[in-house]
Amino acid sequence: MDNILEGLDKRDRRGMEMINFKLKIAEKLEGIVNIDKKELETYIEIPKDSKNGDYSFPCFKLAKELKKAPPIIANEIKEKFNLEKTGLEKLEVIGGFVNFFVDKKILSEEVLKKITLEEEYGRSKVGEGKNIVIDYSAPNIAKPFHIGHLRSTVIGGALSNIYKFLGYNVTGINHLGDYGTQFGKLIEGYKLWGDEYDIDKDPINELTKIYIRINNLCKEDEKVLEECRNNFKKLEEGDPYCVELWERFKSVSLKEFQKVYDLLGSKFESWNGEAFYKDKMQEVIDILEKSGKLTTSQGAKIVDLSDDGIDTPCIIIKSNGSSTYATRDLAAILYRARTYDFDKALYVTSYEQILHFKQIFTVAKYLGLDDKYVKGLKHVSFGMVLLPTGKMSTREGTSIKLEDLLNEAIERAKKVIEQKNPDLENKEETARKVGVGAVIFNDLSNNRVKDEIFDWDTILNFQGETGPYIQYTYVRIKSVLEKANGVPHFKDIDVGNLNDNYSQEVLKLIYNFENILIAVTEKEEPSILSRYLIDLAKAYSSFYNENKIMVEDKQVKDARVILSYATAKVLKEGATLLGMEMPDRM
Repeated sequence: MDNILEGLDKRDRRGMEMINFKLKIAEKLEGIVNIDKKELETYIEIPKDSKNGDYSFPCFKLAKELKKAPPIIANEIKEKFNLEKTGLEKLEVIGGFVNFFVDKKILSEEVLKKITLEEEYGRSKVGEGKNIVIDYSAPNIAKPFHIGHLRSTVIGGALSNIYKFLGYNVTGINHLGDYGTQFGKLIEGYKLWGDEYDIDKDPINELTKIYIRINNLCKEDEKVLEECRNNFKKLEEGDPYCVELWERFKSVSLKEFQKVYDLLGSKFESWNGEAFYKDKMQEVIDILEKSGKLTTSQGAKIVDLSDDGIDTPCIIIKSNGSSTYATRDLAAILYRARTYDFDKALYVTSYEQILHFKQIFTVAKYLGLDDKYVKGLKHVSFGMVLLPTGKMSTREGTSIKLEDLLNEAIERAKKVIEQKNPDLENKEETARKVGVGAVIFNDLSNNRVKDEIFDWDTILNFQGETGPYIQYTYVRIKSVLEKANGVPHFKDIDVGNLNDNYSQEVLKLIYNFENILIAVTEKEEPSILSRYLIDLAKAYSSFYNENKIMVEDKQVKDARVILSYATAKVLKEGATLLGMEMPDRM
């Protein structure tokens, strides 16, 4: 499929910038209404119905400033707007809107030239020189890597991929939950019943059984809970027995977690978890004490945030002297600012932690950091993954292991393949790509703040708005390209054969790919890309159904083949950025 790149001089592939139609419109408008083009560019919209143009300028936003009715402003713009060197073919006025139509020939040439001559279409340098830290996944040691952790892992992974693709220097951090009172509980449970469980044979499941059992005992006996808290304090103080157990729990857990990361294709630049900051917390305490922000309440050391509009104080040191999540997160902010000099530090966790991050981001103002770092802190919250029966809980024993879920997805995908294409080669590999891809896409296809109910019938559907549908569209295009015996060179294409509405809808979507990726980073919302890929797959399906590709007219055939190639390339690049793999056949 990539044979179009063979033999091309590297100079032909360098930084070809497409016309920025929105900017061209804003530049012309600037000379008419005497308002800065950067501001005007933010006003320009893309109409939902292409009958209303490719771009639309609402004049309502200028009415107050220009002291004129929007329709009058719109008509004045129409009279004075010069279409020359804009790439536009016409403009129309409807009420208070000026609607602009892009020249079809120019759009086709711009898109197809760039996408066929560049190896990675949509890659950008907009983030060059900027540093992004993304804290994501972060499973808890000695607990199952369950589907509740899926969202953080795939949302954070997609954001990491997209930021890198746009030229940012990205550090993905797996801030492991490897410290805290839970380990005091686990140590106590192991002391009481360790001989009853074979941790070496089945580490996570056996440790989970101990955790559930000790947790239930803590509910019944306050003294046991207190002993668990003391165990964690001993761990912080370096007690040899507690440290040895903790290191063992961590080691066996990471081996199990890696199986899941291998299935998902997840990679991290740093594995520094909470324990990494145990010798860095004292500096946070010292700074807060010197600033006068640290006060004592009921034996604990806290920061009162009522002046900042937060009623709940941030606990820095518990009454028994042990640290908290907040202490470690504040130490991490100091460390990351100094080590990575970040422009943005994203924390990808569930919305249950909104208050926690609101607290620590507010306390971070008192750590003496440059304003740049405090402003760069952002909580990328998301909804929960729910079972039809409701919320999952490790404590209650109602969680589903993510490894089991991914393997189940692969098995189900394999059954579908057996039914639809029993003679397919590499069925196992294809089933893995389809099954895992379906789970990833399902998670990233809806707005991240919404709760997600896991439904097998939906995620593995080849017809709906799913990962398998995008993969199927890609595979179908590959089949088209094989029948066409490769992709013609752009220079040999008559783009006039792509003036129909179906071809143009596909081209407009492809043109907008980089803007979609930028929009993802502006809102930290991977579903923008997911929805875009669905729209592109649907637009291509309409094009495919309305335009026969293997026709006798070579000029028509070549134009439709190269458009098919361009679509497949964007589908694959977009899916890869989400963390999915594309099969060659299905």
